[in-house]
Amino acid sequence: MSLFKRQTTSVPATPVAPQSSLAELALINIHDGVIILDRNGKIQYLNPAAATMLETKAADAVSLDFGLLLKVESIEDAPLPDDKNLLLRAIRDGQPLENYKVCFVIGRASKRIPVSVSLVPVNDQNGSRIITFRNIAKELAEEGEQAEFVSTASHEMRTPVASIEGYLSLALNPQTATIDERARSYLDAAHAAAKHLGQLFHDLLDVTKLDDGHLRPNLQPVEMVGLVKQIADQYYPQINAANLKYQFGSAESGINTARRLDQVVYGYVDTGFIGEIIDNLVGNAIKYTPAGGSIYVNVRGDGDHILINVTDTGLGISGDDLPHIFQKFYRSDNSDTRTIGGTGLGLYIVKKRVEAMGGRVWAESAFGEGSTFYVSLPRISGEEYEKRMINNNKVQGGTQ
Repeated sequence: MSLFKRQTTSVPATPVAPQSSLAELALINIHDGVIILDRNGKIQYLNPAAATMLETKAADAVSLDFGLLLKVESIEDAPLPDDKNLLLRAIRDGQPLENYKVCFVIGRASKRIPVSVSLVPVNDQNGSRIITFRNIAKELAEEGEQAEFVSTASHEMRTPVASIEGYLSLALNPQTATIDERARSYLDAAHAAAKHLGQLFHDLLDVTKLDDGHLRPNLQPVEMVGLVKQIADQYYPQINAANLKYQFGSAESGINTARRLDQVVYGYVDTGFIGEIIDNLVGNAIKYTPAGGSIYVNVRGDGDHILINVTDTGLGISGDDLPHIFQKFYRSDNSDTRTIGGTGLGLYIVKKRVEAMGGRVWAESAFGEGSTFYVSLPRISGEEYEKRMINNNKVQGGTQ
């Protein structure tokens, strides 16, 4: 069966191969697997690379339902419910998908193949979906080796850096050392650099644990408005010292709105993860907002989701930088932000923490006009909250 035949007309012979032949030749010889499905998820075509990787024959696979050829699991080899399976959702809805990392489980032996898979819907009479995938086992192994090196190096370096920071603190303490003002300025700079280095090693350790899946959320039922307010309010002394205004509980993300603290919103979250997320977002708002500006934090229920926003009137983010701010080690490079310290990992850690709890994070901003960072998390009902609280109490009572 060929998907590339076209009706021909009587044209003069040409030495150039027909376009359909070139397309079929490319599919036969590329190393990436290609599967073409119809709108119902039935297989119309497998290229040789796909047949080899999936240990099947193309002729045997054609007309099979995609789900009968293989199963899809998470990259950590854990079951992937249909409602969390972005590939099945893309096949069903005919939506594009890029570089989705999962495991294909094939054959009676349930052999697992880690792949990066993409899907492109085609606007043809069959409603075709073109799936391309490649084996990423080697890449994952290399990433694991790199992560192990970074983790080991960061762990080993934290101890001497902590010692340096401790001795600098002693040197700066008037009760333990006497120094002149010039020496104090040098030691202050060294102390700030040591603290920055210590934070970098801490963030690197967090990133390696997040990337290799070793840092998983401990989910608990929580009333979110009170939790986020408690965390954000701890920053009031720091906000006040920076000569900034602070408000919790605006009705919308805008800054000139009435206060609203009466909504009760329940979530099933890791409270430690929430603490780190709010710490990072509010900390960034303080760093990037000049004196006289304002910071607003809010939590509200938005249908089936909890929506947290941290808004500031600070420097803002340019349109060129905005799509990249959640990438690892990315920092905007301009005269206003260049002198502000940071590891370039904070927002990446926020993104990974949020996604680990089944949520998403994004930002809206314009340079010079402030920023709003949004965190959306799954919301649970009051009844579900009560049930989970009862179950948690039973578990805790049984372990005592």
